[in-house]
Order: sequence, then structure tokens, then C-alpha cells
Amino acid sequence: MSDIARDRLFGVGNAFDHPVVLWVSIALVALLIAAPLAAVLLRRTGRIDDAHFRELLLRCLSWMVLAPLMIGPVLLGAAWFIGFVFVIMLLCYREFVRATGLFRERTLSGVVLLAITALGFAVLDHWYGFFVAIPALAVSVIAAVAVLADRPAGYIQRVGLAVFAFLFIGVGLGHFAYLGNDTGYRPLIVWLVLCVEMNDVFAYICGKLFGRRRLAPNTSPGKTFAGGVGALVLTTALAALVGRFVFDQTVLAAPAHLIGLGLIISVGGQLGDLMLSSIKRDLGIKDMGTLIPGHGGLLDRFDSLLLVAPAVFHYVRYFIGIGLDQPARTLSGG
Repeated sequence: MSDIARDRLFGVGNAFDHPVVLWVSIALVALLIAAPLAAVLLRRTGRIDDAHFRELLLRCLSWMVLAPLMIGPVLLGAAWFIGFVFVIMLLCYREFVRATGLFRERTLSGVVLLAITALGFAVLDHWYGFFVAIPALAVSVIAAVAVLADRPAGYIQRVGLAVFAFLFIGVGLGHFAYLGNDTGYRPLIVWLVLCVEMNDVFAYICGKLFGRRRLAPNTSPGKTFAGGVGALVLTTALAALVGRFVFDQTVLAAPAHLIGLGLIISVGGQLGDLMLSSIKRDLGIKDMGTLIPGHGGLLDRFDSLLLVAPAVFHYVRYFIGIGLDQPARTLSGG
């Protein structure tokens, strides 16, 4: 392994060199301190009742755990970040198979787990050729292995669920993890996560303040057109403002590209959220899991990234590349 690759994977000395990483980290710490204090103030002034106060406080406490878990691996090094996302992939897949009943198909579930593991290796190895080949190979193997059970009844459903789970979770989050192979992965990932999370916040606030007409009442009754449009405008502005520093001195620093990226993040994030809501409505459940108090499961928290990460990844890769100055196949020795 070269010194360049080792520094990217395990180096922590330059974690705060980029101003976006530094200032977002400071803002995050300040927000984690201010949020519970604001909740207490709202309760004491009678703006919210006890039930809403407990829910708000529970969400604040959950974020006090979630935020360090999300930002910590990014600061420690790309290997830690990639490993963290790989664990998230496995846990999200576990939630999906338990909710859909796919866990009963042990052979197919095992194939999906092997495919996710192969994706994790390809990402860590910075082996892009293998990374883009895995989805097609995995789908073929899933379809072929399902035949061996000699159970035509339910074949389409079994294969469809397994393929969807792999593409929805493995490939979606796999592209997010692959960003760790870029030299400037820290500001890129921090920018992306900031915009995705704020997209949800903007949609919620604008919906509460101005929302009247429901966006998709049968899928997610709480979402409104005003919330969606407000998130689209505010997230695009945030993505362009912060992205100007992330993509400085590249073609993506142009306003047209920054606006385009902002639109991709906002639209993709909202569609990812609605897609998971459709799955939950179809299954007749409220949340995909109970791992995170006040938030549901991990899929409920990372659903927006599942569509956004591949779209942003390929947009950035097409115009400026991802990890072009980093050694490829760092583990397999290509």
C-alpha cells in the first residue's frame, strides 16, 4: 500500500484542514448543545405540551449519539468511513429482510449479503471496474440461484425482493461509501450529508409554516407541496453556497453545476423518503425498525441518501472524477 493511500485511509492529522469540515463540525456541536436547551425553553414558555417535549427531547438525545457516529469515521480516515457505511448497509438490509419476510429465503438472502460484502471490498480496494460490475453479476446470480429451489410459485416475488434490496440498499449506500476514495472526500461527504439532512429539515419547517395541499396523501400524509418546494429552494441554495468551497477551482464551482447538484440532492432526497414511505405503507408498518429512538430504524434515517448518493457520485465523477489521483486496487495490488 502506498503512503498516499495509507494517509487517505488512516490519516487523521489533516481532518480539519478544509474550512467546510471545520465550520460544519463547529456548527454541529453548537446545534447539539442548543437544541435540547431550545426544547426546554419551548416547554417552559408553554409553546409545546409535555408529549411534544418528550418527543423533541428524545430526538435531540438520539442526534447526540447519531452525529458523532456519522461524523467521527469521516474525520478518522476513509477506511473508517467506508467500514462505517458497510456496517450501515448490513444493518439496513437486516431491517429490510425482517420487514418484508425475505429473511425466510436464506439462500437468496445469503447471496445478497455476499454481493454487499463484495461491494464493500471493491470500495475499500478502490477497484472501480469491479464495483460497477457487481450489480449486474449479483442480479444474474440472484435470479439463477432462485431457480435451484424448484419453486416456481412466488419466484418473481422472491427474486424481485432480493434484487430490490441489493440495488436499493447495497448499490445506493455503496456509492456513498465510494466517495471515500477521493482525495477531498471529507468536505465532499460533509457537504452531501449536510444538504441531505437539511433537506428534510427544510421540508418539515416549510410544510408546518405554509403547507396546505398534501404532496402524496396516500404515501406520506404529512408531506405538503409547500414543504417540497421550500426544501427544493432552500436546499439548492445551501448546496450552492457550501458547494462553492467544496468544489473550488473546479468546473463544478460554476453556478449552473452547483444549482444542478442542489436540485439533484433535494429531489432525490424527497423521492427517496417517499419511496421508503411507499414500502412501509405497502407493508402496513410505521417504521422499518426501532434502533433509533424518535427516528425509527436506520433505513428511516438514511433513506434520502439511497437515491442521492449514486446521482451525486456519477455527476461529480463525470465532470471532475472521483479519486483519480489515488492509487487504484490498494488491497488487491492491481
